[in-house]
Amino acid sequence: MTSVLSQTSALPLKEPDTAVLISQLCFSYPDRTDVINSLSLRIATGERVGLVGHNGCGKTTLFMTLCGALAPTAGEIWLYGEPVTPGQFHPQIGLLFQDPDDQLFSASVKDDIGFGPLNMGLAEDLIQTQVAAALSVTGIEHLSDRPPHHLSGGEKQMVAIAGLLAMQPHIVLYDEPTASLDIRSRRRLINFMRELEQTMLIASHDLEFVLEVCDRVVVMHQGEIVADGEPREIMGDEALMLAYELEKPHSLVPHVFPHHD
Repeated sequence: MTSVLSQTSALPLKEPDTAVLISQLCFSYPDRTDVINSLSLRIATGERVGLVGHNGCGKTTLFMTLCGALAPTAGEIWLYGEPVTPGQFHPQIGLLFQDPDDQLFSASVKDDIGFGPLNMGLAEDLIQTQVAAALSVTGIEHLSDRPPHHLSGGEKQMVAIAGLLAMQPHIVLYDEPTASLDIRSRRRLINFMRELEQTMLIASHDLEFVLEVCDRVVVMHQGEIVADGEPREIMGDEALMLAYELEKPHSLVPHVFPHHD
């Protein structure tokens, strides 16, 4: 593991034990009310939190308010004790979009990964160091000079993740990070996410991935948090999962009969 990506940058941390604090957050779209409904959540520094729930429960909208892309209808969000101001750039936090095509636009993979650090005003030698480390940790050095739009969906996803890592945010929001990944890339993602020190909030329908990576899981339903706790305890509760339109992960289902004779 390349150490430059396992260390956070020198941003001031006013409340080092609390990375994210959300208080009574509400959000409505013009044609849809109460997408987020009086949601409160505290995430400690270094936690890896899985966010699960059916489509439309508010996960992506929550992410967009956390990074300041959407202005809440009510409530407040703090990152390390600093309030999030909608419309402003917050270097403490990075967002991986569901569709990597929304995140990739440069002529080459290395240029795309370096775009964020460049616009943060970092020195050229530091940009190159962080780009090289991001390429290495995601295992895509061989794609460095390729145009992103020529890549497969899984390759694009890894490039988008590398672009986030190169910016070294303290907090990373991953929206369906395993989408389009093959088995090998998914395993690589699991392995390096376990080692990174960033605080993570991971929205995913891949519940086995959540079990392997996260130390806490939050269940959302109709814009509210309905369960919060240890992943195996929460997702192993079949009645709870079914009540909120989710399935118990296969690895938590006891196998009464052997698979083979």
